Amino acid sequence: MADGVAFGEGPVWCGNGTLVVTSVSEGALYRVDTSAGRAARWADTQGGANGAALAADGSILVTQNGGTDFGALGMFEDPPPFRPATPGLQRVRPDASVEYLVATGCHAPNDLVVLPDGAVLFTDPGHYPPDGDGIGRILCFRPDGSVGVFADGFWFCNGIALDRAAHVVVVERQGLQRVFPDGTREWVIENLGRGAGDGFCVDADGRFYVASTVEHGVRVIDPDGHVVDFLAIDGRGLTTNCCFGGDDLHTLFATDALPGRVVAWEGLPTPGAALTPWPGCP
Repeated sequence: MADGVAFGEGPVWCGNGTLVVTSVSEGALYRVDTSAGRAARWADTQGGANGAALAADGSILVTQNGGTDFGALGMFEDPPPFRPATPGLQRVRPDASVEYLVATGCHAPNDLVVLPDGAVLFTDPGHYPPDGDGIGRILCFRPDGSVGVFADGFWFCNGIALDRAAHVVVVERQGLQRVFPDGTREWVIENLGRGAGDGFCVDADGRFYVASTVEHGVRVIDPDGHVVDFLAIDGRGLTTNCCFGGDDLHTLFATDALPGRVVAWEGLPTPGAALTPWPGCP
């Protein structure tokens, strides 16, 4: 669909032919005109803009991981400058101004989902790779503005979404794990394969579409935890996240972080599950 989005993540379908994606390495948001196949830098969050979700007023909620020094990692020949920011939950308004909704007490927020009641759950695993201390957790930003822990003790909780029964599901270790409000957990699938998983989304029949990182594509898992398909991307790369979009939600978009593209599969047989936009503040 477009290129030029360095280490893209967090795709969000905004309607009217527009997709918004984050750039983790640049600390920025890009708007992708899907009809023209162009991506244009739109907002500057600094740090590391990671996951994203749509708000009812057109704002974008962003999990800000605080930033990563990509120059030290050697992933780019000409890496963008390292501009650290406070880890937390940000709101990017339609005019591209940025504010914090949560600015204290976070490790390195990664991905997020909006619940039907307007609460925002976001994973806070710390930076990758994990050191084994189990600091990973899911935080809840409630409609009254308070923040609490929904679940903790994760190795590295990553992508997050709701299944067709509105249960919370996260990428944890090599698989997908369902997390219940009472703290109990169960595996949807314990081993996703060599690439494990990063961000993911869900279709209207409850299948999970999981970005499979170094396997360079999207793995499809049925509600019972069986692998039913793999949507490959040509060449080599690193697939980080995906979402449904298009006017009928039958297009799957994915961020191909390396080499920095946004790709799409059109005409999927099942549309994406409807998402709850964040209601925002008065």
